[in-house]
Amino acid sequence: MPFPWLSTAILFPIGAALLIPFVPDKGDGKQVRWYALGVALTTFLVTVGAYLRGYDPADPGLQLVERVQWLPDLGLAWSVGADGLSMPLILLTSFITSLACLAAWPVTFKPRLFYFLLLAMDGGQIAVFAVQDMLLFFLAWELELLPVYLLLAIWGGKKRQYAATKFILYTAGSSLFILLAGLAMAFYGGGAPSFEYTVLAAKEFGTGFQVLCYAALLIAFGVKLPVVPLHTWLPDAHGEATAPVHMLLAGILLKMGGYALLRFNVQLLPEAHVQFAPLLVILGVVNIIYAALTSFAQRNLKRKIAYSSISHMGFVLIGIGSFSALGTSGAMLQMISHGLIGASLFFLVGATYDRTHTLQLDEMGGVGQKMRKMFALWTVCSLASLALPGMSGFVSELMVFVGFATSEAYSLSFRIVIAVLAAIGVILTPIYLLSMLREIFFGKENPELASHTHLVDAEPREIYVISCLLVPIIGIGLYPRLVTDSYRAAIEALVERESVAMVKVGRAPVPAVMATGAFGSLPPALLHAPALG
Repeated sequence: MPFPWLSTAILFPIGAALLIPFVPDKGDGKQVRWYALGVALTTFLVTVGAYLRGYDPADPGLQLVERVQWLPDLGLAWSVGADGLSMPLILLTSFITSLACLAAWPVTFKPRLFYFLLLAMDGGQIAVFAVQDMLLFFLAWELELLPVYLLLAIWGGKKRQYAATKFILYTAGSSLFILLAGLAMAFYGGGAPSFEYTVLAAKEFGTGFQVLCYAALLIAFGVKLPVVPLHTWLPDAHGEATAPVHMLLAGILLKMGGYALLRFNVQLLPEAHVQFAPLLVILGVVNIIYAALTSFAQRNLKRKIAYSSISHMGFVLIGIGSFSALGTSGAMLQMISHGLIGASLFFLVGATYDRTHTLQLDEMGGVGQKMRKMFALWTVCSLASLALPGMSGFVSELMVFVGFATSEAYSLSFRIVIAVLAAIGVILTPIYLLSMLREIFFGKENPELASHTHLVDAEPREIYVISCLLVPIIGIGLYPRLVTDSYRAAIEALVERESVAMVKVGRAPVPAVMATGAFGSLPPALLHAPALG
């Protein structure tokens, strides 16, 4: 029998986390942290082995399949597998988690519980991307929420209880829509219920039914992405989290929403996606501009980077709604790129706070001469975030722009308006990031900060973590095929499925969801999508 790569990647870190109480430790966490780092690195090597030994990038179908009957009466089976939509994100998850364990090195308060939650999250997040059963997906989605809640509530800042409660209310409450949609899809058409993706994809759902399920799932995944106006939990969570939790939130958690939109809304409900795609594009533009402007106005460093993350995720929405292989591929690459860049920026936020003991930009300034290495790391990561050519962010955003601009699914006027508005967000990004760097490291020195704080420059551990993130960021920027080839076949198959759905829907008028409500006053030419109507 083939080696169970994916089951091992899911169950090994969870099982190893359960053994943490038996790890010899004097209470300072020194032994536990080495143990957790070893487990995380082993999990990463397992996912790399899965990619190298059992995954063929040219195959658009499901690979590394493992299926065991679990509760047959309920139609529930342990079914895992990987394709181009999930394999890159599985690798990203194990990679970011390994670095998060290293970023958590200074943690001395309840280290056993902290590293237990990190390892449990590792297995749970890999499960979200690897499982091929919708009920199992729901269980993994819910199970992953508890560690985040505890990491915020126990190790967070002054308002940690508020941030943790808001996180769990938003994410757990919206998750009910996943369960309702999954049950409806499994029982649709009568017969024995089945939650497996392959079975659900083969069902001929009615268009009206698809629209209802799509709307429910859009709410659930829109909270996690996050989509404005369902985003307010994220700045609060980031505002109170510690550096390793930041890395997991920005690097992995937000990507779960984008992945789920591709997996369920686009792949399983393609006809409804044809109706909702213009809305996704407009929501993406709202994300880009609103979050960029809000980030520009923030004086708290964590919240500034948090809103920057929301802005960058808007490109994912535009790519998903583009109906083009290039645009959808760009959305996938943007998730991977932002996972790396977001993790690096938030790690630097934590490192800077450890030295200055403040997050207010008004209280910083003039520390560039004393922390030159830290300034260099901040500068490189900020340039990556503002999509400097040669960095991964530039390639992914360019792919989304070109893919949407050349898509024949929308009228020329609609594409021009969306491209111009999205470009405004792109222009705002370097303004608020570069001004942030100036306020932190240059300008008038804060005498109180300089006299009462021992400003230590970047340590070898911190340089190593950032270097590990910069290698793929620059590598992808210089040669994007390092990543895009791993999911090209799957994206092309997904876009082909969209094309078939467009033919089924026919050349209808502007979708009703776009013709009414807040967008009803816009000129029809801006909303009309020729291939849809």
